[in-house]
Amino acid sequence: MTLGTRSLATAPIMILNGPNLNLLGQRQPEIYGSDTLADVETLCAKAAAAHGGTVDLRQSNHEGELVDWIHEAREHHAGIVINPAAYSHTSIAILDALNTCDGMPVVEVHISNVHQREAFRHHSYVSQRADGVIAGCGVQGYVFAVERVAALVAAGA
Repeated sequence: MTLGTRSLATAPIMILNGPNLNLLGQRQPEIYGSDTLADVETLCAKAAAAHGGTVDLRQSNHEGELVDWIHEAREHHAGIVINPAAYSHTSIAILDALNTCDGMPVVEVHISNVHQREAFRHHSYVSQRADGVIAGCGVQGYVFAVERVAALVAAGA
């Protein structure tokens, strides 16, 4: 299946989560809230289902595994929602992998407003490839990202 023929009915949206997001709901709830990654998956699945789609949510603390999943997504998924977490600010490898996803919608998500935090969090390599960036909306940002990917897929982006 080529990217141009993918739709939400034929290919899921890949939702990738970077380091420490396996601890969502436990780690720094004053910043990231009390929702878990399982809660995020439920929210995203509902949002995708409203557009006739599904999601494939994954999390890794390992940069190379995220790169491998991006390579998989370019072959088998309709779009990517990615919360690269700390790799946002450090990973040229993730940026390079996303740059291989020509014609595939990519939306970057951050649960917290990274621009209100430490200065090193203000720059994201991933943003250079992302078709949209959502920050500071809590886990609801994932829903917004799924909605945006669905819109871009429907528009043939």
